[in-house]
Amino acid sequence: MIKRFFNPVFLLLILVLTACSAQSAKPAGLVSIKLPVGYIPNVQFAPLYVAIDKGYFMQEGLDVSLDYNMETDSVALLGANQLQFAIVSGEQVLLGRSQGLPVVYAAAWYNNFPVGVIVDPAKNVTKPADLKGLNIGLPGLYGANYIGLRALLNAGGLKEGDVKLNSIGFTQVESFISKRVDAAAIYASNEPVVLKDKGVPFTLLRVADYTSLVANGLATNETTLKDHPEQVRGMIKALLHGISDAAANQDEAFEISKKYVENLEKGNPDVQKAVLMSSIEFWKGATPGATQPAAWENMQNLLLDMGLLKKAVDLKTAYTNDYLPK
Repeated sequence: MIKRFFNPVFLLLILVLTACSAQSAKPAGLVSIKLPVGYIPNVQFAPLYVAIDKGYFMQEGLDVSLDYNMETDSVALLGANQLQFAIVSGEQVLLGRSQGLPVVYAAAWYNNFPVGVIVDPAKNVTKPADLKGLNIGLPGLYGANYIGLRALLNAGGLKEGDVKLNSIGFTQVESFISKRVDAAAIYASNEPVVLKDKGVPFTLLRVADYTSLVANGLATNETTLKDHPEQVRGMIKALLHGISDAAANQDEAFEISKKYVENLEKGNPDVQKAVLMSSIEFWKGATPGATQPAAWENMQNLLLDMGLLKKAVDLKTAYTNDYLPK
């Protein structure tokens, strides 16, 4: 059976073992912050690499180091105050709060949900309703790929039973090219770039073209918001500075990323540069860092429909825009 988002046993152990605050005394000067990002080193994290490399975090009195921990583990640790910050997606915040974890989404990084579905052009798919009856690959019944796919199915008036879901791990490109699947749930800034480079035709349905959902951003917890608001403001300011810098200076951001992503310049650097440029399109928003009530309502309604949330949570406690730069 495929595991879903939370491991209750792990969560219980974390909460029992961390009754005391993790905000222990730190040396004078910079405050050390470990920031989990939920994935392996990747050019899509260029804003963080830029913010670290160019001293934007240090300008806020913060010494930030990245950790490539699993997103669900990060939410549990964040809720137990073993971590003060983490890069997580909106659904993880809602699922965490439904488990009693006081996690709070403090700033949006991705202003558009970066998931989509690639489809064999021979299937003549032009809209979500056309996905009916197709064999669709995805890593599993978890994470943003699953959330995005369900959002597209909902947009097309379809249920999960109207398609055949195929758990293929993170082999979307290979499985699509070999025609093991008719379609695949993917990150729209990544796999389409790879397929274009390989000359493989595809049709792309982007979640962001049909609904607004809360994507990756900076999360914290209620204790940190209360006791260390200056750290929250500093983290957000530095993150947003890194995002704007990486978007404005893409070649420099790519060069900086080479220091953090092993073998980035090997293989096909042009593809990786294209992934970076494609990612930038998902970061753009009218108000950098702001998160919108409608996107939270859509996300919660989707999770309720999927049965991942048993009851609605108070959205006013799940996110805040109060710590964004003035």
